[in-house]
Amino acid sequence: MSRILAIDYGRKRTGVAVTDPMQIIATGLTTVPTHELESFITKYVEQEKVERIIIGHPRQMNYEDSDNMKSIVPFINRLRKLLPNMPVELVDERFTSVLAHKAMLAGGLKKKDRQNKALVDEISATIILQSYLESKKY
Repeated sequence: MSRILAIDYGRKRTGVAVTDPMQIIATGLTTVPTHELESFITKYVEQEKVERIIIGHPRQMNYEDSDNMKSIVPFINRLRKLLPNMPVELVDERFTSVLAHKAMLAGGLKKKDRQNKALVDEISATIILQSYLESKKY
């Protein structure tokens, strides 16, 4: 099988997570400066077999797109041109930052580590990917 890559897109930095080849476990991969994201994804896909890319869909509580979607749509369009045979899906990402902070607290991370926004982005990407995997089970 092949991996699934997940992205928590941000204007400055982007969290990236990936599954194992059997698509059972979602694991944080890294946080990438957003201006380097397309290059990072292209290189990763060349090195690893990736089946699809999941991108967090920023929504407000009323299900309307948040302002960050204005940055994500052009990114998706560029990504589809770079990787025309790669399926790209949006997955609701509401509450992922809150869940990431709770996971950090539950994991016993020190306050300084919990303030690391790059780590929050990576954990958020992992939560997005895990929710996608769980939705496919049912």
